[in-house]
Amino acid sequence: MTGMEEIRQTFFEECAEQLDELETGLLAIQDGSADSETVNAVFRAVHSVKGGAGAFNLDTLVGFAHTFESVLDLVRSDRLETSEQVVSVLLRSSDVLADLVTAARDETAHNAAAVAEVSMALEALLGDTSSGSGSSAEDELDGLMGDFGFEPVQVSLDDLIGPQGDNRFRILFKPNRDLYARANESMVLIREVLSLGSGEVVCDMSRLPDLDALDSEEAYLSWGITLETNASRGAIEEIFEFVDEECELTIEDLNETEDEPASEDVDREVSELLAMLSAGASDGSNSDDDETDFDFASVGMGIETDPEPEEDFDEPGFAAPAAIETKHEPVAAPAARKPVEAEAGPKDAGEAGDDKKAGAPPSTTIRVDLERVDRLIDLVGELVIHQVMLSQSAQKAGINSSSEVILGFEDLEMLTRQIQDSVMAIRAQAVKSVFQKLPRLVREVCAATGKDVRLTTEGEYTEVDKTVIERLSDPLTHMIRNAIDHGIESPEDRIKAGKPPVGNICVSAAHRSGRIVIEISDDGAGIDRQRVRAIAVNKGLIPAGANLSDDEIDNLIFLPGFSTREKASELSGRGVGMDVVKRSIQALGGRVSISSQLGKGSTFVLSLPLTLAVLDGMIVSTGDNTLVLPLTAVLETLKPNSGDIREVLDGASVIRVRERFIPVIDVARQLGFTTTPSDAREGVIVLVESETGAGQALLFDAIQGQRQVVIKSLEANYGRIEGVSAATILGDGRVALILDVDALTTSNRLDAPSYNPFSVAAE
Repeated sequence: MTGMEEIRQTFFEECAEQLDELETGLLAIQDGSADSETVNAVFRAVHSVKGGAGAFNLDTLVGFAHTFESVLDLVRSDRLETSEQVVSVLLRSSDVLADLVTAARDETAHNAAAVAEVSMALEALLGDTSSGSGSSAEDELDGLMGDFGFEPVQVSLDDLIGPQGDNRFRILFKPNRDLYARANESMVLIREVLSLGSGEVVCDMSRLPDLDALDSEEAYLSWGITLETNASRGAIEEIFEFVDEECELTIEDLNETEDEPASEDVDREVSELLAMLSAGASDGSNSDDDETDFDFASVGMGIETDPEPEEDFDEPGFAAPAAIETKHEPVAAPAARKPVEAEAGPKDAGEAGDDKKAGAPPSTTIRVDLERVDRLIDLVGELVIHQVMLSQSAQKAGINSSSEVILGFEDLEMLTRQIQDSVMAIRAQAVKSVFQKLPRLVREVCAATGKDVRLTTEGEYTEVDKTVIERLSDPLTHMIRNAIDHGIESPEDRIKAGKPPVGNICVSAAHRSGRIVIEISDDGAGIDRQRVRAIAVNKGLIPAGANLSDDEIDNLIFLPGFSTREKASELSGRGVGMDVVKRSIQALGGRVSISSQLGKGSTFVLSLPLTLAVLDGMIVSTGDNTLVLPLTAVLETLKPNSGDIREVLDGASVIRVRERFIPVIDVARQLGFTTTPSDAREGVIVLVESETGAGQALLFDAIQGQRQVVIKSLEANYGRIEGVSAATILGDGRVALILDVDALTTSNRLDAPSYNPFSVAAE
């Protein structure tokens, strides 16, 4: 990969982060919970995408982002109210911006019609604002070159001045023509600088030619800024990071300059300069022969110029800084901005000898190729396997359990577990990355169905393995579409049912019993079980006389080919959506359960492992086969008494546990290891929890112990086996199958009435 390709990849990775922040901020604005910091963060996200896109000549992306940014600038300056209609346009703009980024990344064609439609909506918002009492910054900027020979006017920057501070910087900013060619604006950058504190701005017009020699695409103006702020130098550099190759930038720390005059002297000099300029303006001393001035007040910048340079700016051509008056209390700097350098904290009163007490260092991150992380995880997995092999070899050799060798192996086992946990934490990601895609999906489905739905998310910072995250998107997409299309009623039907016209869908995530549990609930119509059963019978999916419980009827919607739609549409009707959900979740070693009340809504629960790399398992045996049972599914183990076992039809049996009969599943017979039923009185019973939450009993010959095992994909290396989710390598080098508890407890429940202990137990 070349250097430019690496930079391009980094740009699109950062775009993904900026788009996530944009979506989060816009949703906060929609909910009415946004403050000025959120609005500023949204603006900076779009500006960052535009700046980076300009470096790669992505003209369509730059142009759209520029219009989007202009509207957001009106919002943050309180010139455009965030009404429902405005927020709707902003959210659609966010979707289009994400599509343009994806198209640019994949080098595919974008949806030109969608871009044009949303661009027109944004232009309409700009037009509505400019037609009012005030005009937009862009319109005012177009008129800057129209007047000559004006008198300098002092302008307040009340809405731009941020917090003052102890740090003082002198910033020299000289754009070149590429900066403007890529749709950047010097005014926007200067505003961002002033948002960090209080500042004095000077415009250098020494390079400005006569009017007949003016090149409209050239950059003639330069800027000098004296800034007082609590922010660090890194925060200033961050503002210019996307234009650093399109300008000349110098940042000087005035606190480190030995001959820096005292602040009182600077204030006195500024006051004297202001008085002198005011006097010159009042007596009409400005003549046609004087230096030509421009009125930058029209773009909201309090900028004054003087033809005579002061000593405070040594660079040639820079005029003396004009005083900037602040009438309001300083506002807090945007929280979304993260300085690159650690800022110094206040002095410690108890340590007179310290000039400054260092603040807490900022959180730092590093980008690592995912293949390297995967390779590291594979090596740690091999380390775990060999550690177990060594421990078992030591035990077989008859080494005393209190010897230093055994104690050393125990320490090694502890360290190996810690290394494994640390490596797995590297791959852990919050489900927020998946949840953030759902609001757009809801908007699109609502637009297609004519329904109004409010989406809420909870637990988005719950962490899970990256592999699980990547494979969660499709199941959640199908379930959200299903909830809106099938579950949520139309606004008219909801009103008739005494419900609010706006439906609600809640998606939550939480850790529970060593797994991640994701719930998708809605307040819709719920599952009509009689209709579901009738459709399943008509489609030949179940026998007409099948005796099914409510849970079994609910699970019929996961069967291939099942659909309650008589006619297929763009959203549903082909009977593949929920089938995909179940297959995808089972492929992750998870399970799906449903609870529903007719007329009140439904809740789908996805239970998934936290990682697909390792698991804590119970080592069990049946005949000559050694198996691994996931420990998270185990409720309890017991040795049955002969009086607790009851034989029923076809060699099946049930066991009485605390006055409740539970069906016993003969694992050896279920997996095809034997055709002869095992005697439950001679084996060991392991009570497990099935996908419906009901208890089931698995029969094994013996339990060998508990161990953490490394998961190896059986389907990728051999093929799919019903009742088996994966495989692992034991300490003695043998391969052991990892059982799929849900498949064992639910297989043959509908299509094998000759062996159906579940219905027998229910009777």
